[in-house]
Amino acid sequence: MSADRSALRRAIERGERDGGAIEFKERLTREVHLAEGRMESLVAQLRHRVLSGDGEATYVLGVTDDGGLAGIAPETFSETMDVLSLLADEADAHIADVETWSAGSAGNGGSEGLVGLATLRDGGMFETDDDHLVVGTAGHVDHGKSTLVGTLVTGRADDGQGGTRGFLDVQPHEVERGLSADLSYAVYGFEEAGGEPVRMDNPHRKSDRARIVEEADRLVSFVDTVGHEPWLRTTIRGLVGQKLDYGLLVVAADDGPTKTTREHLGILLATELPTIVAITKADAVSDDRVAEVEREAESMLRDAGQTPLLVDRHGIDAAVAEVGDGVVPLLRTSAVTKDGLGTLDRLFETLPKRATPERAEFRMYVDRSYKVTGVGAVASGTVNSGTVEAGDELLLGPMADGSFREVEARSIEMHYHRVDKASAGRIVGIALKGVDEAEIERGMALVPRESDPDPVREFEAEVMVLNHPTRIQEGYEPVVHVETVSEAAVFAPEGGRLLPGDTGQTRVRFKFRPYLVEEGQRFVFREGSSKGVGTIRGVDSAE
Repeated sequence: MSADRSALRRAIERGERDGGAIEFKERLTREVHLAEGRMESLVAQLRHRVLSGDGEATYVLGVTDDGGLAGIAPETFSETMDVLSLLADEADAHIADVETWSAGSAGNGGSEGLVGLATLRDGGMFETDDDHLVVGTAGHVDHGKSTLVGTLVTGRADDGQGGTRGFLDVQPHEVERGLSADLSYAVYGFEEAGGEPVRMDNPHRKSDRARIVEEADRLVSFVDTVGHEPWLRTTIRGLVGQKLDYGLLVVAADDGPTKTTREHLGILLATELPTIVAITKADAVSDDRVAEVEREAESMLRDAGQTPLLVDRHGIDAAVAEVGDGVVPLLRTSAVTKDGLGTLDRLFETLPKRATPERAEFRMYVDRSYKVTGVGAVASGTVNSGTVEAGDELLLGPMADGSFREVEARSIEMHYHRVDKASAGRIVGIALKGVDEAEIERGMALVPRESDPDPVREFEAEVMVLNHPTRIQEGYEPVVHVETVSEAAVFAPEGGRLLPGDTGQTRVRFKFRPYLVEEGQRFVFREGSSKGVGTIRGVDSAE
């Protein structure tokens, strides 16, 4: 809910007038306002308002005809938005933004219901046909992941104190401590091949992120993970569950590769994610020290069976052609001087989108959920496969008992820009009708209503043990990370045990509840200092 009421106040003061772009509506209902005859009149009215505003109109909702704050219940506001969206679609327009306030907080005797401003713009809702690259960052705490991304997406030089990191730290304690504690997201893009990047003036403004989505022909979204050891589980969630195209591993020139750096590299390689290594903070040390850390990074990559490719020496075209398949491009950067950032721009502009799963139908694993006033429950995540459109009838689950809930995709947003559909690789928030936010859990999946999903409690897997102090045997209970699922599971290895470095078969059972997983999906498992990777080879229905 918005705090600043100035936009609402200005709209009410300007008022409705013939030939104006502002319209007052107390409420809209399907039964009354979508009835034959009434709907056509409202569509014509909306079209007139949009044209009168040179392509943009403002609908003030929850107010009387004279601008009084009536306020409407959240469920009524939600229905009003649904009806307004349908009217806009018929008028070849779309809802670009919505702000809401409590009518009672105005101190003028209004009710405790909601009032809102809906901004409508000419043209159909934006479609996400643009090329969209998703990059996940990794690396040790304080090695400059968030600072590098903050400088990339804004074009602003850092102040040497991690100032641009503030564009990504979303919680007050993260800003105060200078340490990320959860996944953060950022976006920038490119308007045309070889053109200047389209950057954000202020990533904290929703409208700024939406502008990037609207203007850019190619989008680059960053999933910024956590470098602090206690939050390794969150890092794994970001690298495994977000359908990334590439990994960006940072190594600070004033520190060099650490145990955490190597651990994150291992996760990136284990999930077969093409990776780029950026040496950060090159401005903070001497050239000799940068060269030394560069050699250390090369050695780290060779120890992991990879071939380092120095971008400054071999060029961007070689890096684009060779990345993956055992080759890792390596370059020097500084968020303070912006050295190397032009090279990263050209890489992200040129790198190809990775292939999406062969599965044709829509699927999205839920990473987060939240409640939006006047909209309801929202599930966010990365579209795993297929395409989803606003209005689609879906299934959400599995629930703890293995069942799926029937829901409807009320609306879709990508980086705060409302879109009419989203395809594989897009990071989106989907407003859902038919479920409360408290019922949505990370690891659940959204699939088409007509599909017949089978919840899975047990599966067969091929695993490789990367590290374990002794041996893995029957009853071993790590946390398994597959897509956005992070769940304790019980292993039963074929032959009774697995030693460090072994590759073998094991049966895996989710300890508490079923999930929607399938053959071929890769996963990471971890328990204390024990780590490993695996691939699902066969599943058993939970029913």
